Amino acid sequence: MSDFIVSARKYRPATFQSVVGQKHITSTLQNAIERSQLAHAYLFCGPRGVGKTTCARIFAKAINCLSPNGAEACNECESCRSFNEGRSLNIHELDAASNNSVEDIRTLIEQVRIIPQVGRYSVFIIDEVHMLSAAAFNAFLKTLEEPPAHAVFILATTEKHKIIPTILSRCQIYDFNRIRVEDSVEYLRYIAAQEGVTADEESLNLIAQKADGGMRDALSMFDKAVSFCGTALDYRNVAQTLNVLDYDTYFGVTEMLLAGNYVDALVTFDTVLSKGFSGQTFMAGLNRHMRDLLMAKQPDTLRLIEMTGTLLERYRTQAGACSVEFLFGAISVLTELDGKIRQSSNQRLLVELGLMKIAGLGQKKNDTLTSPGEYPLPELTPRTAAPAPATPAAAAVPAQPRPVAEAPAAAPAVREPQPGPRPAAQPEPETVREPQSVPEAPQPSATQPEPAASQPAKPVRRPMISGTSLSELLAAGNAAPDAEDKNDEAEAEPEAVEVDPACEQKLERAREGILNLLRTKRPRFVPAFELMTVRGNTISVSVPTTELREEILRSKTGMLMRIAELAGISGVIELEVIVNEEIKAARPIKLEDRVKHMTEKNPLIAELRKALDLEVE
Repeated sequence: MSDFIVSARKYRPATFQSVVGQKHITSTLQNAIERSQLAHAYLFCGPRGVGKTTCARIFAKAINCLSPNGAEACNECESCRSFNEGRSLNIHELDAASNNSVEDIRTLIEQVRIIPQVGRYSVFIIDEVHMLSAAAFNAFLKTLEEPPAHAVFILATTEKHKIIPTILSRCQIYDFNRIRVEDSVEYLRYIAAQEGVTADEESLNLIAQKADGGMRDALSMFDKAVSFCGTALDYRNVAQTLNVLDYDTYFGVTEMLLAGNYVDALVTFDTVLSKGFSGQTFMAGLNRHMRDLLMAKQPDTLRLIEMTGTLLERYRTQAGACSVEFLFGAISVLTELDGKIRQSSNQRLLVELGLMKIAGLGQKKNDTLTSPGEYPLPELTPRTAAPAPATPAAAAVPAQPRPVAEAPAAAPAVREPQPGPRPAAQPEPETVREPQSVPEAPQPSATQPEPAASQPAKPVRRPMISGTSLSELLAAGNAAPDAEDKNDEAEAEPEAVEVDPACEQKLERAREGILNLLRTKRPRFVPAFELMTVRGNTISVSVPTTELREEILRSKTGMLMRIAELAGISGVIELEVIVNEEIKAARPIKLEDRVKHMTEKNPLIAELRKALDLEVE
């Protein structure tokens, strides 16, 4: 049985051209070699498994090559052969994680003095240099700043922020990037071809995504997948091996949520839990999937999706079926849950509620008539739907000499088109239409049929003024204009300025109740409202600063709604806030004032102070 070599070592790049995803680093190093502009100290920093140590070794071999091919080593001279065989005396590697003391740095400094036997440079590669102690860093400073001409230091680290600034200032710093998914997939495809392994695009994408920018991690996962699947990598088997959810799960759940089918989505989530995945893992993956769908909707953001091949086309296809509002809403819900799930005592229920919310967004998108959860819309539906069936009924009424007797017959005619949607809500429209049944008789062409018919319809929106939720008020205000035509909008102008005739008297009677409400909810506003004046339907208050005025105006809508409800006002009320800088804030009571007040109340206190020789403190 032949010895197996893991892919991360077997296919470790040996030249600058074979380094994956670090073109900006390799080009700079090659140019420095060709122009003989070598620095004495380099710092390679970046995530794990992106090629820091590999580039350091290639660079060390290239600068010691006796007959280089441009900036690449020839791999034929004695220096290259000794390096490839692991017997080179010119290249020294030190693991700072286990050799981090001052004594280890002193030993290194002694080795720096030795002139290389073969080649031109003695290269010292110090890996995980951030693990050196503070004393070791300080001992290394002088040698790092002014080393011998033949010494070159290459420091590698994954945590640059832990290195002291005096070390950073003595090095040329090279920041390695995370390897893109496209580059990882391309290199994995090359290795699979070399090893005689067939792999589909989804499998390679899944491995590259799971590696999170590290090529060493990707190669380790590739070896693990080959051990499980053999010479043919299947997408589902690879997902099972790496213990990750496959893309099909997220595509299927998204289709269910987009259709508003929360039942199947919950069943799929239960299946995911039964496979051993946590709710947080599922939710994070679904959130990423929704983000990728949002990026796939525009050609400019398509490159932000780290996908290739047929998988990218699947994302583009499903993104075309999703609206931007649905994706924004889903991402917002999932992001909010991500902050709560760690503290939740029932994570499963939290994720299930999130899925049902997103399914509600999908149902709202599919519903072209009314949006679920908005209560003003069902009330507006009879008003917009009534004219269609009522027109023939109204045309038949004038032909009869008895309009009053025909009124009961008109009501069933209006209710006939709506037996299916809401049978239980039939008694409720009768209360709204009873005042409308009287003006329906003169509708053919009486003196003023349209104003009489429009006035009873207005109060349908007025009860929303006294609501406690501003979002419901705005929803009702936005829903009504959508349900009416432009003529109704013109008629709505007088409704907006309707004033309660007894508004001023009601506000005066409720003055104390308003102050009590403000003491509970807005204590800072109490001094201003204690001196408020009422003129008609306008409340006028004076404040000493512009900041307080802006703060009151920001709470204007909510306060006026509560005040109108408290005072029993059915019309519109206004709030006027005037800045009067002459108003001074209450002066704090000093200790001397307190003593003076107590002495005036009881003169014996002054005698007591004098007898006991007490000071005011």
